[in-house]
Amino acid sequence: MQTAQKHQPKYTGKRYRLDKPELLAPAGNLEKLKFAIHYGADAVYIGGQKYGLRSNADNFSFEEMREGVEFAKKYGAKVFVATNIYAHNEDIEGIEEYLRNLEAAGISAIIAADPIIIDTARRVAPGLEVHLSTQQSTINWQAVKFWKEEGLPRVVLGRETSMEEIQEIKKHVDIEIESFIHGAMCSSFSGRCVLSNHFTDRDSNRGGCCQSCRWKYDLFEDGPGEEVWVSEEELAMAQAGQTPKTGVKPLPLFQEEDNPFTMGSKDMCMIAHIPDLIDVGIDSFKIEGRMKSIHYVATVVNVYRQAIDSYMADPDNYVLKPEWLEEINKAANRPLNTGFFYDTPDHEDHIYEPEEKAVPYDFAGLVMEYDPAEGTAVIQQRNYFKPGQEVEFFGPNGTFFKQTVGTIWDEEGNELDAARHPLQRIKMKVDHPVAYFDMMRKRK
Repeated sequence: MQTAQKHQPKYTGKRYRLDKPELLAPAGNLEKLKFAIHYGADAVYIGGQKYGLRSNADNFSFEEMREGVEFAKKYGAKVFVATNIYAHNEDIEGIEEYLRNLEAAGISAIIAADPIIIDTARRVAPGLEVHLSTQQSTINWQAVKFWKEEGLPRVVLGRETSMEEIQEIKKHVDIEIESFIHGAMCSSFSGRCVLSNHFTDRDSNRGGCCQSCRWKYDLFEDGPGEEVWVSEEELAMAQAGQTPKTGVKPLPLFQEEDNPFTMGSKDMCMIAHIPDLIDVGIDSFKIEGRMKSIHYVATVVNVYRQAIDSYMADPDNYVLKPEWLEEINKAANRPLNTGFFYDTPDHEDHIYEPEEKAVPYDFAGLVMEYDPAEGTAVIQQRNYFKPGQEVEFFGPNGTFFKQTVGTIWDEEGNELDAARHPLQRIKMKVDHPVAYFDMMRKRK
């Protein structure tokens, strides 16, 4: 059993506006927004259908934004919109109308990097707060002071900022600081990579990044002859690992048994360092992942919510619970580290070959109803499951238990051999009480 020890702050900062750090979660669509807020997010950040850096996410129409804002208000939460592209001349047309529509939809703030978007928002939509995006790679206190003097209430620091640098920023500048504390790390300075542009003509700074650093690569040298590939089509085939119809096949510089090379970074995870994040004065804890699954969002938000609340309730006797680490690993996509907070990442913090995956889980079902008299729940199916499988239930109010699925019935009372239809409502016995919006998951 872990013994609580009196907490001694290692880092000291100032919290100018937020007495308790905000937990800011990603929401790639309206359903993810609702899960994030149900599971404890104080605010969510979303993308609209223009001007954001996740053009392949579902993204929100203005109607969906209004619905999301109304839902968030019921829980005292806020909605922010990423408008963080670096705009080319042709991107500017329509920006005034777009920002006015965001303000009309009730959005609390935009997250922006380009000065033209920042300036336009303050001019035509003064009801929108403007938060400086991490795309600006702001990592020193004088740059933060510049944006404070420009009238911005919050800066999202670059992911490369250390604890010592945050402490220095909070010492010099009266402003809210938002930092990424969990999720994927860009292998480049955020937004500065042009591999995607070169390989696929998808602009990283305009929302099109194809995450080419995560691809698998092999090493070749040119074969004999002056012109190895004679057309762009053949070059594309070669880059995809296919043999062109004509030209000379390149010579491999690897063995068949070698693993393909990658150059992606490990993911950041700061769940074990909540006291340091709070002591140093970070006002908003930001989770990366608008493209991630509902299971990922709910699990990660739920864990950080518990940890933050536990620390704030009794800092001196705060203890990191092992089950929080276990939960985080159930949603992990890659190996985890602490990013730049404590040290500059080196070769051990990157992934150069197919990484070891954490035990993968699937979101199997959503609790819709619970009958305490019968001890049964109505479950909305989200992935195939059947009697005899072990599942886990977890929820935002502390629900957590494992059980084996017993007999299941459809809504008409017919016994089923499996729940195989998407969004099918089934009834089953549960070993412990559950509540609406608790989730059921299973090993893949």
